[in-house]
Amino acid sequence: MSLTITGRNLEITPAIREYVHTKTARVLRHFDQVIDTQIMLSIEPQKHIAEITMRLRGKDLHCEASDDNLYAAIDLLVDKADRQVIKYKTKAQNHVHEPPKRQEIPA
Repeated sequence: MSLTITGRNLEITPAIREYVHTKTARVLRHFDQVIDTQIMLSIEPQKHIAEITMRLRGKDLHCEASDDNLYAAIDLLVDKADRQVIKYKTKAQNHVHEPPKRQEIPA
């Protein structure tokens, strides 16, 4: 998975970069088929905004969270992304059908 972190009106420090890496690793525990992830961190007056766009096979997921603190916004963002990835994963697993050759024949 490639992870791109960019900042609008914000310099990405090594501490912020490490925090984002550790938090996004939680999403990968649930689903490891993430192709690309882009995280945009920005500062506006009185709030910090964090956005994520994750490219999965067949779908793009986008989340946005804002808070007074940048680290809290990142936490909220990862929670939202985690829920969306779990939802996508369960939908993908529910649509897999067993081929007719492998189905059991009732006696």
